[in-house]
Amino acid sequence: MTESPTTRDSAAQPQRATPLRERHEALGASFTDFGGWQMPVRYTSDLAEHHAVRQAAGIFDISHMAEFTVRGAGAADFLDYALAGRLSALAVGKAKYSLLLAETGGIIDDVIVYRMQEDDFLIISNAGNRDAVRAALTARTSGFEVEVADVSDDYALIAVQGPAAEAIVAATAGIEEVGVPWSDQKYYAWASASFAGRPLLLARTGYTGEDGFELLVDARDAVALWDALLVAGEGHGLVPAGLAARDTLRLEAGMPLYGHELTLDTTPVQAGLGRVVVADKERFVGKEALADAAGAGGRVLVGLTAEGRRAGRAGYPVRDADGAQIGEITSGALSPTLGHPIAMAYVDAGSAAEGTGVFLDVRGTLIPATVTALPFYRRKK
Repeated sequence: MTESPTTRDSAAQPQRATPLRERHEALGASFTDFGGWQMPVRYTSDLAEHHAVRQAAGIFDISHMAEFTVRGAGAADFLDYALAGRLSALAVGKAKYSLLLAETGGIIDDVIVYRMQEDDFLIISNAGNRDAVRAALTARTSGFEVEVADVSDDYALIAVQGPAAEAIVAATAGIEEVGVPWSDQKYYAWASASFAGRPLLLARTGYTGEDGFELLVDARDAVALWDALLVAGEGHGLVPAGLAARDTLRLEAGMPLYGHELTLDTTPVQAGLGRVVVADKERFVGKEALADAAGAGGRVLVGLTAEGRRAGRAGYPVRDADGAQIGEITSGALSPTLGHPIAMAYVDAGSAAEGTGVFLDVRGTLIPATVTALPFYRRKK
């Protein structure tokens, strides 16, 4: 995703709407402009939806995300060049988090890549970066036997997240022919299935820190699948959840948000994602710039925790004991699960060690905080 959700009047003219827009309206959702789409920010309350995901399950419409197919005999080699990871090593049936870098080493987008067949991959990217991802991938195809297609408008994507997610999806009427037994469905893997006799991709992925699935179907099947999932979830505590809850859930889980923790001006190492980059590949876009930047210093991403109830927000300064600004918050909130303020921030490398004391400048009031390892929350398995 590309920005933090901000509530707008639901009567305003939408820029783009998912196939589930009428379902959200019927559920009383408030909407927000998000990555060029009108998306549900909440249905009841941010806290109730957040807690439902942690304790039972939530269902999210994430059909605004962008999808690209990458096919051809040179697909694996192409992705090794176009992305920071080694996608040629990805097994069929698995998924991998990766980064699309600019020549400068900055981050164009973070993506998830699914290997559908030996020469057939699916990439899911952030909604607001759809044009940039399409342009970058297309520009990098020269010399490779590969075809890149933007298929975003053909599909809908629904996420079911929480401890009860597996039971709900398994009980959903119309989901059949699941290619992998539920007990064998691993994290960052996918299985082929069908819904109402039409293709369904079941991916055990998510953006909440909980167990869950992301279900990719033909856009024409979105309403029927949404309705069937809600019926199956009635006895499991499933609730519709909006982008506000999704934002606090991903923050607790220490997951970066494009436009906040990830930008064209940040490198993977600064963002704590150096592990995603396979630096020993012979070539990939951004390799030379990253090598030149190695050891160059600069601010790095850290977690921050504080006491009390006043939370730092994106853009608020981080200061040292002398009042000098040493960083800036990228995302922050009062954690619904933990009950105290948490934040992610870029700070000077000299202040990034775990346990370092700093101050959050919350509208002129200095709030003591401590550099903390990410994630803030980790689910019990």
